Amino acid sequence: MKFSELRSALALFGLGERATLRQVKLRYRQRVKENHPDLCPDEDSEQIKDINQAYRLLLDYCSNYRFCFSEEEFLEQYPEERLRRQFGWDPVWSGEPEHKG
Repeated sequence: MKFSELRSALALFGLGERATLRQVKLRYRQRVKENHPDLCPDEDSEQIKDINQAYRLLLDYCSNYRFCFSEEEFLEQYPEERLRRQFGWDPVWSGEPEHKG
């Protein structure tokens, strides 16, 4: 697989650099419905082949992906935790009443 092929597959599905597997599958189903020859006889039959090929390529990439379980990646995936760490002490943000001592 070449990076240019991966980028083309993402572009065909209208996906950005970050996407979940669920988003890939959902976009694939949408593209098939839009271009399937049985549903849209006027559509180019090569288009559905390109969609299927792009889907296989994205699934292959996802199945071989090495997941990162670092704290930095966790905070990227769950930005609310990053905010909680930054502002959790603030009673306005955290929703906790301020303790007066």
